[in-house]
Formats: sequence, structure tokens, C-alpha cells
Amino acid sequence: VRIFTLDTGRIFPESYDLIARTNSRYKINIEVYFPEAQNVEKMVQEKGINLFYESVENRKLCCHLRKIEPLTRALKGLDAWITGLRQDQSITRNQLNMIEWDKNNNLLKINPLINWTEKDVNNYIKAKNIPVNPLHKKGFASIGCQPCTRAIEPGEDVRAGRWWWENPETKE
Repeated sequence: VRIFTLDTGRIFPESYDLIARTNSRYKINIEVYFPEAQNVEKMVQEKGINLFYESVENRKLCCHLRKIEPLTRALKGLDAWITGLRQDQSITRNQLNMIEWDKNNNLLKINPLINWTEKDVNNYIKAKNIPVNPLHKKGFASIGCQPCTRAIEPGEDVRAGRWWWENPETKE
């Protein structure tokens, strides 16, 4: 089994520390996929360093270059991939199934945690002493790129801190 993650070039320092702690704890080497530098450079030169705040289209372009393209490379040649997606994370995820066809990547997508609640996840983490990102204790329910992620307030949706300037319907 290969384990990989994406480094968009804009992630939190705490996320790098978590990769290192996880590698050390489990004696593994998580593969890290980066965006193609020339594509990011061209995007930034044409649209600015923080283009994503200006429009949904710009945000989707940035996510495509920094996340989707590296993910496509990571999945190349695989028959299936396993994610940590959960239905209760957002309105865009509440129709996901345990096993589904990923038409974008032409392979099976397995979501073993799809029916888990946040409480289920936290109980498992505690029981197994799994390394976690310290930003979670600072109110970050979902952690992505630094400029696109903020801590949430009590009672807010768990994905409210991602692309916080957009409507929930436009988020992935």
C-alpha cells in the first residue's frame, strides 16, 4: 500500500510537522506530491499570489493546479484509492458512498470512514494514540492551504473554515 499526501506549497508548518511525526511513529515514508512549479508560476504571474479571493473560478484554478493535478499524478496506474472522507463533513459530501466509481480518475474510490462521526474519529485517535495536527485543538476542524483555511467558531459547520469567503454550495 502506498501512502501519499499533497503539498500545495501553501500548507501550514504544523502539517509538515505532522508528516514527519507520522513517518517516524509508523516507520513509513509518506510520498509527497507537489504541483508543477511552472504552472503555479504562470498562474501567479497572470492572476496574483492570492488570486483565489477574487472569484470562485480563480480559486478552482488554484486548487486544480495545486491539488487536482498532483492528485492525478499520484493516482496514475492505480486500480483504487482510499480516502478519509466523511458524509458529515459538508453538504457536498453527504451523498458519498463507502465504495464508488471515481469518474474523474477512472478508478474505485473507497471511503471507509464515510459513516463515522467526528466523535467516532476522535475516539479512535485517542484509543490508538494517533498523531494529529495541533491546529485541530486551535479550532481548525478542516486543514488545507494556509490562506484558504481558518479556525471555526463553536457551532459552525466543520467545513466553514475552508474557503471561508465562499458560499457552502461552491465549495468542493
